[in-house]
Amino acid sequence: MKIEDKTMKALAASLNFRQMRQEVISSNIANADTPGYKAKRVDFEAALARALDVDGNMEMKAHDEKHYDVGNGGFDNLEPEIYEDSNGVVSEDGNTVDREQEMAKMVENKILYDAAVQLLNKKLGLMKYTIQSER
Repeated sequence: MKIEDKTMKALAASLNFRQMRQEVISSNIANADTPGYKAKRVDFEAALARALDVDGNMEMKAHDEKHYDVGNGGFDNLEPEIYEDSNGVVSEDGNTVDREQEMAKMVENKILYDAAVQLLNKKLGLMKYTIQSER
């Protein structure tokens, strides 16, 4: 039985990136009154989808152990994109942080983080059950 399968790697990556997103959102809220501050965003969903090869278009057929894994990229080199959010409303001092929107994004991120933790716990529980039942 494989301990670290694709699901476990995806959940671990998701937890790491959700933590990163929480830090970026917290930074946005902390700088809500800083003149000229531009709200930042973290986008990791596209990179995670590529690593998971959700649509099946990224995987190359490698029949020989000497072939390189050039298709889906895997989980080792996932890089989230951090960018300035250009959709924000610019205040008189040039700040683009909308506190209410940031708070809503923080709550959404926490809910998704908690869901990933629950899924990881379920997966580990199934593995534990499998291991104990094989004895």
